[in-house]
Amino acid sequence: MSNFKILGKDKMARAGVLTTPHGEVKTPVYMPIGTVGSVKALAPDDLKKVNTQIILGNTYHLYLRPGSKLIKKMGGLHKFMGWDYPILTDSGGFQAFSLGAMIEHGVRKVGRSMGPASSVSQVRPRGTNKPPAVDARDPSSESPIDQNYLRVRKSGRVYNEKSKKITRRVTVEELSQKEKGKKRSVSKWYEHSSSASQSKKEEPEILSKITEEGVEFTSHLDGGKHLLTPEKSVEVQLDLGSDIILVLDELLSPLSSPSYVAQSLERTHRWEQRSKAYFEKHCEKKREKRGMLFGILQGVYDRGIREKEAMWISKVGFDGFSIGGSFGTSKYWPSSRHPDEGQDLDWAASKAIYETIGWVTPLLPDSAPRHALGIGEVLDLFECIERGIDMFDCVAPTRRARNGSLYISPKNGGKQKNKFVMAIERSEFKEDKKAIDPGCSCYTCKNFSRAYLRHLYLSAEILYHRLASIHNVYFMLNLTNEIRGSILEKRFKKLKNLWIK
Repeated sequence: MSNFKILGKDKMARAGVLTTPHGEVKTPVYMPIGTVGSVKALAPDDLKKVNTQIILGNTYHLYLRPGSKLIKKMGGLHKFMGWDYPILTDSGGFQAFSLGAMIEHGVRKVGRSMGPASSVSQVRPRGTNKPPAVDARDPSSESPIDQNYLRVRKSGRVYNEKSKKITRRVTVEELSQKEKGKKRSVSKWYEHSSSASQSKKEEPEILSKITEEGVEFTSHLDGGKHLLTPEKSVEVQLDLGSDIILVLDELLSPLSSPSYVAQSLERTHRWEQRSKAYFEKHCEKKREKRGMLFGILQGVYDRGIREKEAMWISKVGFDGFSIGGSFGTSKYWPSSRHPDEGQDLDWAASKAIYETIGWVTPLLPDSAPRHALGIGEVLDLFECIERGIDMFDCVAPTRRARNGSLYISPKNGGKQKNKFVMAIERSEFKEDKKAIDPGCSCYTCKNFSRAYLRHLYLSAEILYHRLASIHNVYFMLNLTNEIRGSILEKRFKKLKNLWIK
């Protein structure tokens, strides 16, 4: 018997109820991110007051600190963090593969590393905790390397704790004559002091390594070595007491070549089946206490590959499906609308996201919930729900809040062009007595003015983060609930037209 029940439809858009060990979740649903067992700046009581139904916890972070065994000893993640509603946890693979020490550093996946298909690595400078400069996917360059060159990929000003100076960090991709035969390239870090004229080259070392067994990675906290296998990922999530567990998969990149993508997807299939086997063997047998296992639909921006993956995963027997992978365009995976422009790299093209979801949802079982991994801006909600998505998670509400970006509805100036946000630091709000979004029923909007929020933000007051986060999280949850109501009343398109013009 399925834990998911559809209560109403408006074409492809669905409204339903998902039953978990910690209560029911009405869909479509928006999940705030509780990375380390807390949603940034918000207490569980704040979350309940803005009508949060379910949050997402991060397996990678909780495994490293404080440790899944300690959390299990403390009664599970729900009890540990004082949250008695449902929790979904990711597998930890995204962070292990793509972030590691990049957490909160704002460095994007900008380089590439080419190596044998059985072993893919990320690099960082030896003897430093600096983040990696590359995404560890093998693009297997199909063109010969015929000259030495350096290509700047990323730069930024960084405060050096040791030298007490502001330095410039530059990430470059180096392709040398020596590497010509191996067809390998690595990204290296160069530090330029503001007073120095010459750069100091650091020797790279392995940060993470993908093998058939799993992913070996270096902790961004203490440099310790870890092996995350499909079985280990599920074990950690069972220790946390998650209501919804995600399988371990390998994140793909727009720079992954067709040959590497084929090998990676086959490996992910084996990992997902191993995850399922471990879950079935060790999960709670009683239905009312049994969590759910979601498969992850991997792939790249290619209709044939995505449809094939959707058909494969539909037959495995998962309780739900999370749609992930690469939505970017590149020379390997050009835009279907502008194939001649595919040489330019776009890490997450919005139109590609919506196209991809439109390809796969018709092929997934109608009786199972569908989750868009890491997607959740205003436009995303309308476009993805219209294509059959039920669940969203995204850091946008709290991250935007911390950076002074607050959501506003169309009647108050919100539109696609400004991404439905206002910048509270602007001088025009200095004496503005209005709420952030007049008409909003959140605690912040009912009690405080734009002028006050601006004052708190410019003063770097901690209270700002709480009040801004309350508003942004409430805004997205309330909008999702509005969309749910429109589906049940078969007026989804009318609501969408009010927001998206």
